[in-house]
Amino acid sequence: MSIWFKEVTLEALQGSQKGTKNLTTHIGIEYTAIGDDFIEAKMPVDERSKQPYGLLHGSASCVLAETLGSVASALCVDITKNTVVGLEINANHLRAATSGYVVGTVRPIHIGRKTHVWDIRIETESDKKLVCISRLTVAVLEKSH
Repeated sequence: MSIWFKEVTLEALQGSQKGTKNLTTHIGIEYTAIGDDFIEAKMPVDERSKQPYGLLHGSASCVLAETLGSVASALCVDITKNTVVGLEINANHLRAATSGYVVGTVRPIHIGRKTHVWDIRIETESDKKLVCISRLTVAVLEKSH
C-alpha cells in the first residue's frame, strides 16, 4: 500500500525540476526511483558539492536529505489544501565521498496530520557505503484561502 496522496511517477518527479533554476538543479540532484514508501535520488560528488579538501561537503548531503524529505512530505498531503516546510534537520556524516555519485533514500518514520519525520540514508553509488544518515522533521500547514 502506497503512502503517497496520489499516484506519482518517476518521470513526473524528474519533470518537476525541468526549467527551474534552484539549488536542487544547480547541484545536479536527479530522482532515480520511487516505491510505495520511498524515494531515491542521486547527486554528483563534483566541484558543485565538494568542500576545499576535495570531500563531499556536509551541507550538500543536507541539501540532498532535505530535498528528499520535503518532496516526500509534499507527496503525502493534498497540496491544494496544505503546504509543507522543514522544521529540523539532523545529519551524521559517517564517511567521506570524493568522486562519483551518492544516492539518498528517504523513508517515513512518522506521517502525522501536523508533522512528518523522515529517515534519509546517503550511500556511495559505487560500493553502497553509508556516507550520511539524516532525520528531517517537516511541518504540515493548512493553506489560507
